[in-house]
Amino acid sequence: MDQSHASSTARTYKRLLQPDLKLMLIENDVVGLQQFCEVLNPAIVAEVLFGLDPASAWRVLSSSDIKHQADIFEFLEPTQQIELVANIDRQHLSKLIEAMSPDDRVDLMENLDEVQIEALLPLIAQAERDEIRKMLSYPEDSAGSIMTTEYASLPDGIPVGEALNLLRQQAPNRETIYYVFVVDAGRRILGVISLRELILARPSALIADIMTRDFISVHVRDDQEEAARLIARFDLIALPVLDADERLVGIITHDDVLDVIQEEANEDAYLQAAIDPLEHSYFSTPLLTIAFKRGVWLLFLSIMALVTATAMRSFGDRAKSNEWLEWFLPLVLASGGNTGSQSATLVIRAMAVITMNRRDKIQLATRELLTGLILGLTLGVFNWLALQGLFGRDPIQSGVVSLTIALVVTMGTVVGSLLPILFDRLGMDPAIMSNPLIASLSDFMGVVIYFSVAIWLLA
Repeated sequence: MDQSHASSTARTYKRLLQPDLKLMLIENDVVGLQQFCEVLNPAIVAEVLFGLDPASAWRVLSSSDIKHQADIFEFLEPTQQIELVANIDRQHLSKLIEAMSPDDRVDLMENLDEVQIEALLPLIAQAERDEIRKMLSYPEDSAGSIMTTEYASLPDGIPVGEALNLLRQQAPNRETIYYVFVVDAGRRILGVISLRELILARPSALIADIMTRDFISVHVRDDQEEAARLIARFDLIALPVLDADERLVGIITHDDVLDVIQEEANEDAYLQAAIDPLEHSYFSTPLLTIAFKRGVWLLFLSIMALVTATAMRSFGDRAKSNEWLEWFLPLVLASGGNTGSQSATLVIRAMAVITMNRRDKIQLATRELLTGLILGLTLGVFNWLALQGLFGRDPIQSGVVSLTIALVVTMGTVVGSLLPILFDRLGMDPAIMSNPLIASLSDFMGVVIYFSVAIWLLA
């Protein structure tokens, strides 16, 4: 199911079920509220709860046991989670946090301030408390920050029959049991085995004889995007996460990766439209915050436009003596801006899905330069003919426009490809080189090149 269809389905459930839910609250229908929480999918319940005031939402959640509360709470919008946290006693909240899965638990704690965290931690069981502190210590957007510690593991020296019994005991408290990691006494991975392989193997076969010793892994401080790429590239259900001592500390599952991919795609889409990324959904973000995030970039782009206007003013005398030059200025600027945006989009997407080394980046930049030359020469010849045939310009005047187009298209391609690579080298998000920014840079270069060529050829 695609995202738009899923969102539409969720809105339908909300429209159909929320009136009934509000009626159950008015009538204090405890049994109905309990069935609502325990029968429906937690994601649907969370969608229907959106928009309710915190007191009403807690009345609904409290009608079910703590496990169902945790399952539903994990699907709530972060802003609604924070609202609910502020309207619950610490004892209840500590039990809720203990019942949540480790990765969702840490996501919630990351949205709380230091005072709230320090007040809560003493109320949480020691094992969960130590785990929370450890996971909070990992950098944001790292593999460690999105992993879960609920993984299935087995020793290598036992037969399959015993392994299945051990796995059956672990299953209720594990994120997934389809991939089982074989570890030694020091929690170092020896291999991996799938549930399918266990079921099909002879009960007397040793785990060490049937496990796969070649496995893919990441370290806790590796970027979460790298983990997402590995899971997508090798079609993994779960990816092991190792600490600095090469010990298994958690796993990243395919559903965690879907969240990462969506998050990164949203961030790139915002940046490429010159909008500072929103931390939460559009409707959960205050209007002034949205205006600020958009306004900062618009202000910067306005400054770039003023620089371009200044460049145009400096060539004012040449434009007055050759008024026809202004006719084709939009053509020149559009050619450079569009080409630069195309190159930036291609390069940013290539860098997002492929891990590139220095040689790959040089090859990419070279290919874009050659592409720019081909496109520039083609468009230059086309417009040289068009200006003479459609606008009656002489060969020299047509040459001013066509040569400029060839130069700005080539320059736009180079700028659009090199700047994202440069930003990536500096440790910044390549998507900052958004299409509006590339277009603004191309406009400035286009004005300078256009009138410089005109001065040279029309002197």
